[in-house]
Amino acid sequence: MTDPNLLYRIRPCHPGAHLYAVDLTIPNPDPSGQIFSFPAWLPGSYMIRDFAKHIVTLEAHAQGRALALIQLDKQSWRAPPCSAPLELHLEIYAWDLSVRGAHLDTTHGYFNGSSLLPRVHGRDQEPLWVEILAPEGDGYWEWQVATTLTPAGAEPWGFGRYRADDYEDLIDHPVEMGTFSLIEFEAAGVPHAVAISGRHTTDGERLAADLKQLCEYQIGLFGGRAPFDRYLFQIMVVGDGYGGLEHRRSTSLLVSRGDLPRPGEEKVSESYRSLLGLCSHEYFHSWNVKRIRPAVFIPYDLSQEVHTPLLWVFEGFTAYYDDLCLVRSGLIEATSYLELLGRTISRVLRGSGRHKQSVAASSFNAWTKFYKADENAPNAIVSYYTKGSLLALALDLEIRSESDGERSLDDVMRALWRAHGENGVGVTERNLRELLERVAGYELGTFFGRFVHGTDDPPLAELLEPFGITLQLRPAESPSDKGGKRASASASELAERAHLGLRSGDDPLGAKVLNVFDEGAAQAAGIAAGDVLVALDGLRISHTNLEQRLAHHRPGDSVAVHLFRRDELLALTTTLLAPPVDTCWLELDGTADERAVAARASWLGLAPPATATP
Repeated sequence: MTDPNLLYRIRPCHPGAHLYAVDLTIPNPDPSGQIFSFPAWLPGSYMIRDFAKHIVTLEAHAQGRALALIQLDKQSWRAPPCSAPLELHLEIYAWDLSVRGAHLDTTHGYFNGSSLLPRVHGRDQEPLWVEILAPEGDGYWEWQVATTLTPAGAEPWGFGRYRADDYEDLIDHPVEMGTFSLIEFEAAGVPHAVAISGRHTTDGERLAADLKQLCEYQIGLFGGRAPFDRYLFQIMVVGDGYGGLEHRRSTSLLVSRGDLPRPGEEKVSESYRSLLGLCSHEYFHSWNVKRIRPAVFIPYDLSQEVHTPLLWVFEGFTAYYDDLCLVRSGLIEATSYLELLGRTISRVLRGSGRHKQSVAASSFNAWTKFYKADENAPNAIVSYYTKGSLLALALDLEIRSESDGERSLDDVMRALWRAHGENGVGVTERNLRELLERVAGYELGTFFGRFVHGTDDPPLAELLEPFGITLQLRPAESPSDKGGKRASASASELAERAHLGLRSGDDPLGAKVLNVFDEGAAQAAGIAAGDVLVALDGLRISHTNLEQRLAHHRPGDSVAVHLFRRDELLALTTTLLAPPVDTCWLELDGTADERAVAARASWLGLAPPATATP
């Protein structure tokens, strides 16, 4: 008897040419002609990627006879009617070293199912088989497989047969293959693993211990029971990289080699803190966006853009909790967390686009604006990640203050989990607002009007004050100043720094202009993105010495600028301005009363202050 289930066979057929072979067997194809297609995008990354463009060859057979396929659009095909099982054979080019696509060379392979595996129309709700085959050749005998697909005969970490509940399940378990390092631990009784690919030197015991601490805190936050039976961190190590993508039982991470904890290193370095924050962010998505989902994502329509005004909640709230979970779980100190928070506030304040685009509009237009940001992005858009995280902060602090510490955004997240995550009911903006108001105990029309659909900045200084934290602002000390810390220079020294109002990068001729900021000296002079600055007041400049040249001037000075625009040399004059006061740092108020200190301890998960003995 013929197996009625779809069968996908995936083989790295030519690692040196970066080619995967995919064979798909479709028993009982649609008698009117079977349609199949590739996704245009993948969940968690809201940009059309057109995965079908990587197909190199596509063939169809039935009973050994070649069939002519009809292409319906850029990503869909129809096979002619046939009564026998339909066999599709594809070769797909894989050279996208990211967490979103597929990559293959002689050192490792990685893929998201959306990159390689077509959807069979009319059969996408059925269970199916997946066979992952090893590449042929003596050089690959040590290769293993790291995925959270359910084994159906495959040995642990081995090639072989797996199964998926349906097509959505199939493409939500990326696969890493190669000679990776494997670290295993349990969190809240659930098996967890870390598969690290690429050259690295890592303190695996420390990484496992820290991730266990982090994961158990997040599981506890949502009630103490994980929503999965196992979890995998797939980490690809490169010289310089950063990124992550969430999945139902795993996350794929691309990190820099120096981000991993080194043996013998005891402190949490800034780079390791960044890695922990990335792990925290993607793990939190296990609840928020993978199971608590916008209603329009149930089910996903991967053939076209699916717009929602709620990404500020699903990404912004997650971005708020990622670093907050680090301090609450004891991995970083409160001062370290406040530094990170100050950096986030600085990133938002440095973009005038926040006054022009709301976070709801940013969410809705992520497909064409945020994910396809151009040189004018700082002046035109706001990030639903960063401003969304600040709105989460504002809501959390306000709810805590209004309820005298009885309720918080934690209660909102747990309520969302019970009402939408556990039962798979999608979230609408109306659902969200009603739930927020029910937990908060007061009406939030003004909040949504001003900060979600409007472009006002939330009053963070006012909201932080009852928690014994003071928000301070200053000019940046240099283009590399991320904020979060008190400046080394005095306020008067910072105010005397001449500011050109642009961001530059390296170019063989000088300093290439990447962004020109609104209402700055560069914009007033007519300097444009793409220009290459070559001289300032007759002296040659580069990206590395531009700030040194500006240091010889003061706000109000008129300077001559020579630049190339394409192949034309232009001479412009501009008047330098004072630097904007857009860099934030947060300080613990040493004079805060016991009530404020206790509120802060409750918010950050710190030990409560000691009570004086009478």
